[in-house]
Amino acid sequence: MKTNQMYEWVTATWNPIRGECPHRCSYCYVPHSRVKHLYEGEPHLVESAFKPLGYGKTIFVGSMFDIWADTIPADWIVRILEHCRKYDNTYIFQSKNPKRFQEALQFMPDKVCVGTTIETNRHTHNDNAPCIDNRIEGLYNTQTHPQFISIEPIMDFDLWEFIEMIENSHPIFVSIGADSKNHGLVEPSWDKVQALITELEKFTEVRMKDNLMRLSPKGGK
Repeated sequence: MKTNQMYEWVTATWNPIRGECPHRCSYCYVPHSRVKHLYEGEPHLVESAFKPLGYGKTIFVGSMFDIWADTIPADWIVRILEHCRKYDNTYIFQSKNPKRFQEALQFMPDKVCVGTTIETNRHTHNDNAPCIDNRIEGLYNTQTHPQFISIEPIMDFDLWEFIEMIENSHPIFVSIGADSKNHGLVEPSWDKVQALITELEKFTEVRMKDNLMRLSPKGGK
């Protein structure tokens, strides 16, 4: 169990699967981390990770590895969820393959918030993750739990198409952040970011990460 650096509203993270994430996102922050050596090679369950998780926390499960990727065995996911159910916490499950949430609904803990990442409404980046339309569809089909959307790292977008895509998913909040590792992504102007936030706030809560301010004229200063 570790404290969280990805979301300030999360109090701990738990990563029971290690090895290289099957999605291999081009902008992944894991290769820049101090524990990158733990996330190399074939994915595997870490037996020593199945320790008591405590109580009263908000735990991001799989913050360093998308445990819901298609190639992850279903019995691994079930075991992880059953372990979570032993401890009264709120569990955060975020995936670029949210269609698999449906497969595991009967095993989910009582307190769960599920989410997905959509960096833009466009199809401009190149990785092994499901396309953005499939992510949105997978999240939309999981209506049994509160949902959120992460727009990080934000990439250039078409405002009204992006707004419609997000609104149709009925998220309880949207988190927005920018690329922190200089991957050379095509990013929106600060004016477009502000316009996006203004429209999102008409129907949901917006949580802005500190790294988003790098896109402002003041550069976060």
